[in-house]
Amino acid sequence: MSLSRRTSSSAPASRRTSSVGVSRAATVLAGAGALSVLLLSGTAFAHVSVQPQGEAAKGGYATVNFKVPNERDTASTVKLEVNLPTEHPLASVLPQPVPGWTVQVTKSKLAKPLEVHGNKITEAVSKITWTAAGSKIGPGQFQQFPVSLGQLPENADQVVFKALQTYDNKEVVRWIEVPQEGKEAALPAPVLELTAAAEGHHGGTGDAKNEKTEQTEQTDKSDKTAKDAHHDKGSTAGSESKTASGDDSDGTARVLAVIGIVVGAAGVAFGVLAGRRRVA
Repeated sequence: MSLSRRTSSSAPASRRTSSVGVSRAATVLAGAGALSVLLLSGTAFAHVSVQPQGEAAKGGYATVNFKVPNERDTASTVKLEVNLPTEHPLASVLPQPVPGWTVQVTKSKLAKPLEVHGNKITEAVSKITWTAAGSKIGPGQFQQFPVSLGQLPENADQVVFKALQTYDNKEVVRWIEVPQEGKEAALPAPVLELTAAAEGHHGGTGDAKNEKTEQTEQTDKSDKTAKDAHHDKGSTAGSESKTASGDDSDGTARVLAVIGIVVGAAGVAFGVLAGRRRVA
């Protein structure tokens, strides 16, 4: 009787022990999964990217920033190489100086010359290289490298820049994978998204329209100024005529008043003389 009781009481204890073990294993697996998600998401977002200052319109010019985060805890970034697309060569590429970094612009011959503002361009910038010179991108830091670009392609929705990031421990990270829809790249290349072409983009018809509008406004202002001047002149002439007419009227009145006084005085004198003659 006692043996059966011991057997029955030991069974629930073993079940409880296995349940606790399974629960702990599930907790560990869940924590590991969450940690892996965090690590993978951090890697996905901490990559070299390119963003425009304002907007980057098709067929226009834009200033962009190449943003370079440091992904290593024990190394610093000392070089960035950005390769420009050859399928859409950019005739104008002007990097902005960055303190503590030197910049080198590499040009290449074009297979097909470009026509820009009536000028034929036979070579274009194919690579920009920034090298640390007294400055580095340390762990937990990032650096931006501004560049003015143009003329952006008119028949594309984006421009892809392949980049190489070099650390001071000689490690090179190649951000060269072209992103594809529905597929996440491990080392995605920086992509500049282009907006719809504005009506008045650089060298477009908008500038001519604005110039024509300005000329029309200036013509209207000139006409208005001439009319105002003519009106002022007419008003001045009318005022002068009125003044001259008033002066003439005042002069005539004065003359008549003097004549009246003289005639009156003569009449008085004649009356006095006539009275004296009667008395005599």
